[in-house]
Amino acid sequence: MTTCGICLQGIFSAKKKYQQEFSTSDFSIDSEFNFGPMRLKQHTMMVLLVFGREDAQSDGFWWAADRAGYKCNIARHAEGALECYLDRHHDVVIIDHRHSKSIDAEALCRSIRATKASKHTIIIAVTKKHAGDKEEPSILPLLNAGFNRRFIENHNVGSCLNELMSIEHGELRAHLKLRACDALFTALDNTSDGIEITSKEHIVQYVNPSYEKMTGYTIEDLLGKNIRDLPKSEKNYPDILDSIHNQIRKGKHWEGTIHTRRKTGENISNLCQVVPVEGPAGKMRHYVTIRKPMSENNEIQNKYKDVEISTDLQNYLPGEYKIFRKGSIDIRSLSSDGIHSGRRRDSLAKIHAMTIEAPITQVINIINSAQENSPLTVVQALDKVLEILRTTELYSPNQPSNDDDQMKKEYVGGLMSTNSFKRRFSGNDVHHQGHRGHTTCSHISNAISHVPSEIQAVIDSEATWDFDVIQLEKVSLKRPLVYLGMKIFRRFGVAEFLGTSETTLRNWFQLIESNYHATNSYHNSTHAADVLQATAYFLDREKVKDIIDQMDQVASLIAAVVHDLDHPGRTNSFLINEGNSLALLYNDTAVLESHHSAMTFQLTGKDDRVNIFKNLERESFQAIRLIIIDMVMATEMTKHFEHLSKFVNCTKIVAKCEEEESLTGISTPDTLSLALSTPENRTLIRRMVIKCADISNPTRPLNLCKDWAIRIANEYFQQTDEEKRLGLPVVMPIFDRKTCSLPKSQTSFYDIFIHDMFDAWDAFCDVPDLMGHLQHNYSYWKDEELKEQERKTEVESIVSDVVGSREQ
Repeated sequence: MTTCGICLQGIFSAKKKYQQEFSTSDFSIDSEFNFGPMRLKQHTMMVLLVFGREDAQSDGFWWAADRAGYKCNIARHAEGALECYLDRHHDVVIIDHRHSKSIDAEALCRSIRATKASKHTIIIAVTKKHAGDKEEPSILPLLNAGFNRRFIENHNVGSCLNELMSIEHGELRAHLKLRACDALFTALDNTSDGIEITSKEHIVQYVNPSYEKMTGYTIEDLLGKNIRDLPKSEKNYPDILDSIHNQIRKGKHWEGTIHTRRKTGENISNLCQVVPVEGPAGKMRHYVTIRKPMSENNEIQNKYKDVEISTDLQNYLPGEYKIFRKGSIDIRSLSSDGIHSGRRRDSLAKIHAMTIEAPITQVINIINSAQENSPLTVVQALDKVLEILRTTELYSPNQPSNDDDQMKKEYVGGLMSTNSFKRRFSGNDVHHQGHRGHTTCSHISNAISHVPSEIQAVIDSEATWDFDVIQLEKVSLKRPLVYLGMKIFRRFGVAEFLGTSETTLRNWFQLIESNYHATNSYHNSTHAADVLQATAYFLDREKVKDIIDQMDQVASLIAAVVHDLDHPGRTNSFLINEGNSLALLYNDTAVLESHHSAMTFQLTGKDDRVNIFKNLERESFQAIRLIIIDMVMATEMTKHFEHLSKFVNCTKIVAKCEEEESLTGISTPDTLSLALSTPENRTLIRRMVIKCADISNPTRPLNLCKDWAIRIANEYFQQTDEEKRLGLPVVMPIFDRKTCSLPKSQTSFYDIFIHDMFDAWDAFCDVPDLMGHLQHNYSYWKDEELKEQERKTEVESIVSDVVGSREQ
């Protein structure tokens, strides 16, 4: 902080205040914030204090500015203050209005306002306190003089600091946005497109010079007028305005060609886009219309004038709606790529001559046909549909764009992305796969033929949702899968269906469990047992039992047992980035899921003592094998939203039938089961069974939910540690053991993956116990997240106070 060079000397005799000039600059920082899509930089606030003499009030503002790190100057008379302001262009000017003999505050304010630099300056008058029994004087004279606000004298440093901080984060930031608007209006004023902005009542608020030139109307002719009252072109389609209004009132853009009548009377054609602008509560506040001069479009038309145009379509559409189309190819897409038109037309002809009748191409062809005889609004909507259908990620969600959703972004990126950012190829690329030998049937023991009483006591409740698999892990000495598996498989008659003995089944369970990694905190045989128990529970739901047969049940139970077999405790993205041999083997696609499936059949088929499929007919084996593989592959998270969306579409049949039942009073369970029992729908239901079972931890009782949350976090922490050690990309930076918020990681996971999936599952097969636990657990994690944030804020406050005390 400094006094201006032209200000009185010797104002601050204390050496301590002179030293603050240096400490202030050390703590002054700039900040950034968003204004819509713009990123604005807010520099350290500059304050000018104008006080005729030093007193407690001027000192209060001085120390407040020092504490906040603002740049501050002090002037003692009006001439020096004006000169200092013109030299520095302060953001805030605080003028003492209490002592008119020293400084004429209102005259000084008018002088500052007379300068061009003061457009975005905030000027504050410091006024005297008035006794409570006297009427408060009017602030109108201050406002007329150019003051923005007043401050009733209060020399408390905290009050002064609050005043300055509220200005910085309120009015000053608003002024910065207004300055940014100057840049935006400059862009609008210099674009070749005609821009018109109206209120929601269609009252003109702004037009740019290009619009004036295009239409012949000046901004003075239009401001405050209803745009609908202007003369209209008779060439437009009669219902054009209703069509536009119906589109934009839904919050959607409208695009098309429209005729405009100029002020001189002639008609012009423009490519027009009308964009609604939402305000608070989602209500439309403005409409922005962009008109593109037809001269640019004529160049495109001339360039592609030899492209064939659908005669039927051109005859159907009125003049302003004529569009250039051959099949499903929009001329606008051709005009942007700059390739040679002759070769382009040959390629297009070849494409249209193709007869590949995949389901998606059949859908696209149907839409193309529908467009030929549809109004423009329908054609435009179907164009958007085609654009979406031609993407390769039809079911992948858009990632959150908010800064507050960073954890959700990283979850989606870490669990659903298979892109490798960096590959390592070395002799150690099998660090995770093959670092321990696979257990074979020679290690099988018959020690578990008898079930100890403490284990039996736990597994007796395996048919209930509150079954405690963690307790089973403890009493079975980390061998829960074989005990639980034998109990569940016996209940479902798996050995009888497969035509195998219980001894073979027990041998198989021992072999499978021994090939789960006990060192993994999450992806171990306890997780497999947990998923098996959840799968069995879902298979027992009436609606599921009505649809799937015993082969589906047996395949589902086996898939649950093996779905994470030989899991290395690392994600697919890690293996891909590491250049792991498994990633190379499976071409970076569903690496682990492919490995789990393949290893299941490799281990099972090696020895008759463990081969539970050996007595099946070839056709039956192939059928059950395909189901198992499909279900294991369904646990891969990159396809999560695809499986969920297809399942929701499938179960709409349930909602429709139930609605018809409620209206007619006639129950049609056979019709419903028949509709859902198609091979395609049964596949979707099986996938949802294992998907819901695989990530069902959030729907378990809170004590189990918390245990699993800690386990998965620890496994991800270990992966992050290893990624840093090996110099690999960190797939999920949120799982850094030093910075991770466990409650936030859980609520984000619930929001992205859990809520929608279990809402759909509950709507299908009615699982109220799960939904009750889910709601309770989500509330618990939300509360913990809030407590954690409060603790963080408290610590930051303490640190800030300590730093502030050291500065003083």
